[in-house]
Amino acid sequence: MDPRSNDCKRGGTWYLYMLICGEDTLYTGITTDVDRRLREHRAGRGRGAKYTRGCHRLELVYSIEIGGRGLAARIEHRIKRLRKADKQIVVSRGFSRKDLLGFLGVSEGG
Repeated sequence: MDPRSNDCKRGGTWYLYMLICGEDTLYTGITTDVDRRLREHRAGRGRGAKYTRGCHRLELVYSIEIGGRGLAARIEHRIKRLRKADKQIVVSRGFSRKDLLGFLGVSEGG
């Protein structure tokens, strides 16, 4: 079975990614396939997020393998609640998975 198919997404490996949109905003998302998801965002229709539609510049600035969907969703939620300056720290330091979890105060188990 193709790991990129819809049938495998729930049990597959999930990634957190961050994009620069336009001039200076940061978009955060999770996916099982970062390259595919970036193509969808850039296409600006269908499965691309409404937030990124119409952005003239979409650049991947950070991505990291997280593991399970639940943990990826918790991390995404925490990052989306951060101030822009803190999001920029994540990007500029290129945190490892362990460092990212510590920075966000997220534990493996929930």
